[in-house]
Amino acid sequence: MRLTTKGRFAVTAMLDLALRQSGGPVTLAGISERQRISLSYLEQLFGKLRRRELVDSVRGPGGGYCLAKPALEITVAAIICAVDEPLDATQCGGKENCHDDGRCMTHDLWASLNSTIYDYLKSVTLAQLVEEQHEKQRRRAECSSKVLVDARNKQHPEFTVQP
Repeated sequence: MRLTTKGRFAVTAMLDLALRQSGGPVTLAGISERQRISLSYLEQLFGKLRRRELVDSVRGPGGGYCLAKPALEITVAAIICAVDEPLDATQCGGKENCHDDGRCMTHDLWASLNSTIYDYLKSVTLAQLVEEQHEKQRRRAECSSKVLVDARNKQHPEFTVQP
């Protein structure tokens, strides 16, 4: 399975966008800074995502990008395919010419893996990834507040602070 940087960056950038678009259009410069992805690379990716109607661009002051459809309707597979990222574990790119212009003995194995991976990525939506990120943030905040309470209790044992 070759999932290159292009596909990974596209999914990461779309997740960043989905997490922040409630405040209005999100700039590629902001995504670039937060995710440490080259701005020119993001411009290329978002051009492809826009052509596939996964994002809309807003021009002018306060402009940027927003999702073109609800996050629940955008799958990880759609994002990866939009940036022309092949999901292919075969040596031959699916052409069945991997062994002396014929199918290799393991072609069906790799083709089946391709199908399984694609089906999985098609089942994961951007909305699910957003919810996972929100849950991680909630857990971190909860953990931080517990650490703060524990630190206060150790400094002043006569006071009992409950979370």
